[in-house]
Amino acid sequence: MTSGYTELALDHMEAPRNPGLLENPDAVGADVNPVCGDFLTLTLRIEDGVITDAKQQLKGCAGATMAASALTELLIGRSIEDASAFTRQNVLDALGGLPPSKLHSAILAETTLKKALAYYRERSGEQ
Repeated sequence: MTSGYTELALDHMEAPRNPGLLENPDAVGADVNPVCGDFLTLTLRIEDGVITDAKQQLKGCAGATMAASALTELLIGRSIEDASAFTRQNVLDALGGLPPSKLHSAILAETTLKKALAYYRERSGEQ
């Protein structure tokens, strides 16, 4: 571990997965951490109840970059039902943890996902 980050987390920092935004997404979520100003936008492509693609666009710290990157990898191939159960702990586990000062990054990933899924449900008429 370097500076409290695992090798896996550092790999997500050096090569963030799924950067950018999807054109014509089925779901969009955006959230900001009011304390530090990290801003995450998540776009999802959903087919037959399964997330087939996910992209993230982030303006934020290293921890937020790692969390957003890991979140997209966790989501692709998952059902909406499975994704609805995701929490910050899923993101932390996928990274092998984050330093305590960066836990807000996993929280931002969780809240942004919840907003994207709420958008999808509202738009598609699901409950």
